[in-house]
Amino acid sequence: MAGKLSPFGSELRRRRLEAGLSLAGLAAQVHYSKSYLSKVETGQKPAGTVLARSCDAALSAGGELSALARSTRPAPPLDPGDDGEVWVVSLAADGAGEFRPMRRRDLLSLGAASFLGIGFSTRASTAAARDESALLAFRAMFDESRRLGQLASPGAVLPSAIMMTQALRGMASAAGGGGTRDGLLLLAGRCAEYAGWMSQEAGDDRAATWWTDRATELAATAGDGDLAAYTLIRQAEIALYRDDARRTIALARAAQQRPGTLPRVRGLAAQREAQGHALAGDYDACRRMLDRASNLLAADWSAALPHPLLGSSTVPNLDQVVTAWCLHDLGRPGDAAAILDRELPRIPASARRARARFGVRQALAHAEAGDVQRACTLTTELLDPVELVDSATIRLDLRRLAHTLARRHRHSAVRAVYPRLTASLR
Repeated sequence: MAGKLSPFGSELRRRRLEAGLSLAGLAAQVHYSKSYLSKVETGQKPAGTVLARSCDAALSAGGELSALARSTRPAPPLDPGDDGEVWVVSLAADGAGEFRPMRRRDLLSLGAASFLGIGFSTRASTAAARDESALLAFRAMFDESRRLGQLASPGAVLPSAIMMTQALRGMASAAGGGGTRDGLLLLAGRCAEYAGWMSQEAGDDRAATWWTDRATELAATAGDGDLAAYTLIRQAEIALYRDDARRTIALARAAQQRPGTLPRVRGLAAQREAQGHALAGDYDACRRMLDRASNLLAADWSAALPHPLLGSSTVPNLDQVVTAWCLHDLGRPGDAAAILDRELPRIPASARRARARFGVRQALAHAEAGDVQRACTLTTELLDPVELVDSATIRLDLRRLAHTLARRHRHSAVRAVYPRLTASLR
């Protein structure tokens, strides 16, 4: 029995017939079965994101089919940022831990006796603020945390990122004015931004937004225009993983329009805008932004600056990898797979998080392009590093990969890898 006709199904059928394609002809191009496409057209089956993007590319729909598919899946609103709450870290004897929000008045009502506190006295903060070697030591700790964050789960580095942020803020407050204070605030802002990223990797968008807001405040206080722009790029990434193309584009554009920012930051913002356009199915706008980003990043000179580098420093050809990401989202998985096959071996083994992130995209692109055997081989190699870095954003793509491979459940390679794949997701 036919279901209720959907706008997507009706438009898909209209465009398919206009292109002179049979159901079998379109099925061969998008790697879905003829019967499944028939059910989508008649409203018996919903159109998923992958199918919508693939049909967009096959029928040159310019993102209109993807937009119709998204219109039935409105993005939930972002959680508000700071509403007078503090973040409480709890650590268990077995090494487990968490941090969670609590209103200030609730924390105070529990009483000081409820907590074993590790405090930073005014005298100690003032003394440390006057000692430039303390800032250098914190910088070394921050760099080491970023290296550890490439190898381990977010929980391994979040407590130190939070504590460094708070300690540096206290030292900056005690320092008074001058360059030492600005240096402390600048590093505190970078630590807060890093805490926001690791919170997102841990699957907590609310915490990610909260810490990114703190980084924005610290950047404004320190006069760090580059970090202020980069926090907009971070917010755009949160929107990107929520499939909110419009907000991704708007935030990335705002980052590019901030005056006085380094070419690198504007280049990273252009890459994020390109990803937003790809999510929206706009190939031409995506291509323009990728070209802009490539030009800006080629002119970059910020690596010579003394402060921590913003954005990834572990992917040698970031422009190529982001291009592959965009092509995949534009429904061109074969083109994306070809680029990632070339670029993934160039990412160092020490960058485990980056290799896992783009490696899962590589496997997903091969699966959606119809090369199931290659996708399963890559998946088998990826599952150990994926579990080690424990990334919520990587698991989003891993779920898409599992869904795509499930359609080929009779394939021997899929049967071999699928139990381990689903166990990783649990």
